[in-house]
Amino acid sequence: MTIATKTHLLALTLAGLAAATPALAHHPMGGMIPATLSQGLLSGLGHPVIGLDHLAALVGVGLVASRFARGLTLPAFWMVAMAAGVGLHLMSASLPYAEALVALSVVAIGLAATIRTTLPYALIAILFAAGGAVHGYALGEAIIGAEATPLAAYLVGLVAVQTALTTGVAYAARSLANGALAAPALRLAGVAVAVTGVAALALPAFA
Repeated sequence: MTIATKTHLLALTLAGLAAATPALAHHPMGGMIPATLSQGLLSGLGHPVIGLDHLAALVGVGLVASRFARGLTLPAFWMVAMAAGVGLHLMSASLPYAEALVALSVVAIGLAATIRTTLPYALIAILFAAGGAVHGYALGEAIIGAEATPLAAYLVGLVAVQTALTTGVAYAARSLANGALAAPALRLAGVAVAVTGVAALALPAFA
């Protein structure tokens, strides 16, 4: 498969984020609170993937991180803040307009992935930390009321799947960076991420 084919495939796949409708519920356990270690782990692994707003944000994090020499350290800001956001929700902290903030963070990350210039590392770290916190707060809803074991497993699942996705996308984007069509294709992917965030704002059921 040529570089051009790979970049077109990546762009088309990510553009599908903006056009797709959710085929799965946003609750891997069918809305039930995880009661065992395995249920907690599966719920943690599933939630960031089957919610298009969360998935798009993770794709955007990987796309932006791929531009930096130290880019693979950037998802760590997302992960730490995400875990803190889950903790805040579990402590009954209130975050008004949480879903809107989630969608706005997707738009912001998508735009960061779309622009031609690379933003400062510190600014991206702040963006990722803010986005991770609001996404973590939203993801915390699924585990409220769970016992300690499934709760811990849920957090492990969240961190594992999000780390794998963000670093995987970053590696893939970086490997395509030398192709003639790579930059336009990757920017198109960023547009798809941003449009997904706009869709989540306009259509709450989309998230």
